[in-house]
Amino acid sequence: MATQTAYSSQAPSRAELDALPGVTVVEFGTDWCGYCQGAQPSIIKALAAHAGLRHLKIEDGPGRPLGRSFKIKLWPTLIVMRDGAEVARVVRPTGAAQIEDVLTSI
Repeated sequence: MATQTAYSSQAPSRAELDALPGVTVVEFGTDWCGYCQGAQPSIIKALAAHAGLRHLKIEDGPGRPLGRSFKIKLWPTLIVMRDGAEVARVVRPTGAAQIEDVLTSI
């Protein structure tokens, strides 16, 4: 599992994201967001059980087209995609179990 510690300001285009094969977790947030910082241990724990899962941490905010294309309102938001289609969404996870349940169901 490739997990970055910081949110990337370099976001793929929506077309690039939609073209990714397999399962991808796209995490939207910012490094200065308290909710995002607080959720990191749960996110890391949940993703650790799914080795090889693609995980992209994307910095979001006003004027960021990728986040707007998913209608992101709160951070962190995790979008689970399979072969370019959204299959699940977790907004402001409160524990690893909440994320694990979604990942297990796909």
